[in-house]
Amino acid sequence: MSHTRVPPPPPPDADVVTGTRTMPGRAERPAPRGRKRTSVRATSGTARMAALLVSPTLLVLSIVVLYPTVMALHESLFGPKGLDPETGFISETEPFVGLQNYADIFGEAGERFWNAFWNTTFFTVVTVTLETVIGVAMALIMHKAFRGRGFVRAGILIPWAVPTAISGLLWRWIFNSDGVANTLLGRQILWTSEGFQAKIAVIVAEVWKTAPFIGLLVLAGLQVIPKEVYEAARIDGASRARRFWHVTLPLVKPALLVAVLFRCMDALRMFDLPYILIGAQKNSVETLSMLAQNEASNVRFGPASAYAVILFIYVFLIALAFVRLLGTDLVGDTGAPARSRRFGRRRKSAEVTA
Repeated sequence: MSHTRVPPPPPPDADVVTGTRTMPGRAERPAPRGRKRTSVRATSGTARMAALLVSPTLLVLSIVVLYPTVMALHESLFGPKGLDPETGFISETEPFVGLQNYADIFGEAGERFWNAFWNTTFFTVVTVTLETVIGVAMALIMHKAFRGRGFVRAGILIPWAVPTAISGLLWRWIFNSDGVANTLLGRQILWTSEGFQAKIAVIVAEVWKTAPFIGLLVLAGLQVIPKEVYEAARIDGASRARRFWHVTLPLVKPALLVAVLFRCMDALRMFDLPYILIGAQKNSVETLSMLAQNEASNVRFGPASAYAVILFIYVFLIALAFVRLLGTDLVGDTGAPARSRRFGRRRKSAEVTA
C-alpha cells in the first residue's frame, strides 16, 4: 500500500505560482484606471465653473475700464478740428496726427504739463503721509474701549461720508478772506488765490476728508488681533511704545498697505477738491486731471486724451511698483514664491517615500 505525500501549504505571504515570498505590508495595489480620468474631469469642471462665475466681473471691467482706455488711446492720435494747414480749408473731422499730441505735451506745452505733474506728485506724497499718521491715530482711538466710543467713531467717520463737492464748498467758506481760518489766525491770507497758501488749503481739506478712510481700514485690522498677543507682550515687560512698534504695526501692516495703496491711486487722480476750493487754471494747484479737463472743455479732445493716457500710465506704474515692492504683504501666504512651494512638495514626497 503506497502513501502519497501531500506538500505543506504555502505560507500566507508567498506567491503560489512563483513560490517567492513578499514582504508583509509592502504590496501595492495598482491604482484604478478611471481615477486619473475622473480627477481630470473634476478639474476641468471646476475651471469651467470658475470661468463662468468670473465672466460677469470681467465683462463689467471690460466695459468700464478697458473700453474707455482703448478709446482714449485712439482719440489721443487725432488733433482738434480747425484750419487744415495743408489745404487751407476748415476741417470738419479730427485729423490724424499720430504721436504729435504727446510730442506737444513734452514740447510746446511742457511747462504747464510739468507744473501739473509736480503738483499731482506733491499733493499725493504730502496728503497720503499725513493721512496715514492721522488715520492710524484715529484707529487707535476708535479701538479703545470707553464710554461714548460709538459717538466718537461716528464723528470721525463723518468727513469721509461728506461728498467731495460739499467738502470743497465748506472749506472754501472756511478759507474765505473773512472766513473762520483768517479769524482764528488773526491775519488776512488769500487762501484761494495763487501761491503756496493755496496748496496748504487743498492739503488741509484733503487730509480732513480722507484720513478717516485709512483709520477705518486700520481699525478693521486692529480688531482681528488677538488680545493674548498683547497680554504676552505685557507679561514680557514690553512698554506701550514697544508693543505698538513690534506688535501692533507688524500685525496691522497688510490692512495699512492696502489703505495707502488705495489712497495713492485716488490722490493721483485728484480733481474735484482743488477745482471747487481754489478754482480752474490756477498754476499753484492745477493737477493732471484738471489739465485734461481744461483741454476737453476747450474742445481739444486729442490733447485731453493724451493727458488722460499719461495719467493712466503714471497711476499704473505707481500701483505696479507698490505691489512689486510690497506684494508679499498684500497677498499674504498665497503669494509665496514658487520655489518654496516646489521645495515643500519635494520634501513631502521624500517623507512619503521614506
